[in-house]
Amino acid sequence: MDLSGVRRHQATTVTDQEREAAVIAPVIDRDEEPSLLFTKRADHLSDHPGQMSFPGGGHEPEDENLWATALREADEEIGLRAHEVERVGRLDDIRTVTRYSVRPYVACIPDREYEPGDEEVAEIAVLSLSDITDLDNYESERRDHPYYGEIRLHFFYVDGYTVWGATARMLVQFLDLATDWEMPTEVDRVVDPDADFPV
Repeated sequence: MDLSGVRRHQATTVTDQEREAAVIAPVIDRDEEPSLLFTKRADHLSDHPGQMSFPGGGHEPEDENLWATALREADEEIGLRAHEVERVGRLDDIRTVTRYSVRPYVACIPDREYEPGDEEVAEIAVLSLSDITDLDNYESERRDHPYYGEIRLHFFYVDGYTVWGATARMLVQFLDLATDWEMPTEVDRVVDPDADFPV
């Protein structure tokens, strides 16, 4: 892993959505191996229940900026303190189907135990980069989306978890900037717009 590509990246900004949010893609060295920390969203949530995500959430009026939003939410969700975070850079803002623009930050965090800090987080998972970049753990599909048009959806299957959706889109860009992982040129399948998601 080489984070210099993330540091140099000139991220694009999205400003046309109803609400703003920010997340931190936390890089952690665990067992002498680079890994990423994810949260699993609680099943009772109205937006994206049960999905894997990076710590973060919606911007609030008291937040000075979106970086402050990401830090506050990461503290609330996993107990990550601001002084522990080494900010590396930004990925491109993305639009979500819930009409959010999400700003992903990449940051290095300490290798320690993290616990779910609020009712939105069901689990915390630290997944090794070597498993994430193993193409045997990756699939993609193409479908027509009612909001985005034709899209490619990414699925990473690691340690019994499935990373997909908006988080997988962020992850693909992170891997492109920080590793030698190459997305396969062909999708695994083309599906109807109303097909179930393979999770």
